[in-house]
Amino acid sequence: MAAATTLFAQRFRGYYPVVIDVETAGFNASTDALLEIAACTLKMDEDGKFSIDQTMHFHVEPFEGAILNPASLEFNGIDPYNPLRGAVDEREAITEIFKMVRKGQKDAGCQRAVMVAHNAAFDQGFLNAAVERNSIKRSPFHAFVSFDTTTLAALALGQTVLAKACMAAGIPFDGKEAHSALYDTERTAELFCHIVNRWQALGGWPLPIDLCEQDEQDAE
Repeated sequence: MAAATTLFAQRFRGYYPVVIDVETAGFNASTDALLEIAACTLKMDEDGKFSIDQTMHFHVEPFEGAILNPASLEFNGIDPYNPLRGAVDEREAITEIFKMVRKGQKDAGCQRAVMVAHNAAFDQGFLNAAVERNSIKRSPFHAFVSFDTTTLAALALGQTVLAKACMAAGIPFDGKEAHSALYDTERTAELFCHIVNRWQALGGWPLPIDLCEQDEQDAE
């Protein structure tokens, strides 16, 4: 295994972080339509700094019997039946994203993917519901572990709203582009990388060797 790959695998205890954002027609993952999904994989350079690697985005057709909440559609501005969306069915969108994730995970030498998202429980709930609904047998993602950039941004930047957290981090954020899965995923990925890289710059990772050795001695 290459040294850079080993470093990536060590950073999050074998987890491979993948940034996800969904746009939906409501708040109930079991009944409301998934309308957009985007994913960003990450890469690490030889200095241990993270940045965006690959991005994938799909407009998604509402599943049969899905509820379309008018208030949610007005909020995100999505017309689910506009033919210009080029929407695909849920299974195709998720299968293609999972292929990208598995390849990146393997290349990084990681054991399992973990979702990174802003208010991660929401996105994770919709992804898990779609996986179950489409009888997709193997998901590369951990079923319930996630890295929530809302929490990380509150700690690192004193902000919890994505737009405000990005601005605090010096990441340009266009409110007119917000609530697009693609745009929000890329900004969330930049925010996550900023926080992780800043933590490294402050000396928070890797842990000092003597501290690691002390932990091992304490465990004996």
